[in-house]
Amino acid sequence: MTDEVVPTAAALVIGNEILSGKVQDTNSRDLALLLRRLGVRLQEILVVPDDRARIAGAVAHLSKSFDWVFTSGGVGPTHDDVTIEAVADAFGVGTTTHGETADLIRRHYGDRCTEGHLRMALVPEGAALEVIESVRWPTVRMRNTFVLPGIPEVFRMKLAVVEAVVGRHRPFVSHAVYTNMDEGHLKPLLDAVVEAFPNVDVGSYPTWTDPRFRTKLTFDGLEEGAVVAAKERFLASLPAGEPQWTDP
Repeated sequence: MTDEVVPTAAALVIGNEILSGKVQDTNSRDLALLLRRLGVRLQEILVVPDDRARIAGAVAHLSKSFDWVFTSGGVGPTHDDVTIEAVADAFGVGTTTHGETADLIRRHYGDRCTEGHLRMALVPEGAALEVIESVRWPTVRMRNTFVLPGIPEVFRMKLAVVEAVVGRHRPFVSHAVYTNMDEGHLKPLLDAVVEAFPNVDVGSYPTWTDPRFRTKLTFDGLEEGAVVAAKERFLASLPAGEPQWTDP
């Protein structure tokens, strides 16, 4: 058992295209995988439309409820890109044009640069502009809230900045067991493990299409010893001869 305080996080995915099904969100999954490695517990993922008031309300709530907040989407130059203004609203500040970012945009686009392009240099007043050696284009952070792009390739690039700022805590440990038993038969076995190991998150995930197994069980936590012990407790409770394999 540990009294270690684990940082918490929430993701706010923004875009009508996500809610309409025109675009599939992959950014929240990429963020979740990174945060697990960093030892940060992602506790909520919220999807909202391109609505300034809705975004502002969500950011205001999430930023007070979690250690870190990560928005995705709505930072381009078009009419539906209102995330910067919404984040400013959430923190009760105005917006301003960041001179260095504007200069970067002008150099990048040259003679093709428009006022629309320069709109991407808009930031909430008081925001930090995070830059690391491998990602020179500034990443907007308003206190505990990162404002990240929606384009998956750019979002993944910006995760290096998130890692540099958030830092590494003790990462989560995860073990898996695969069996041919269904969840109805597994329930009493899992209940016993959950009761015995309250600091280990136990998950059960059935499949109907994989011929190799019927249910995947996962055991997650911060303490390697507890995770392994929970897994071993479960394995010992399986009926004799029950096919299973583990990972790792």
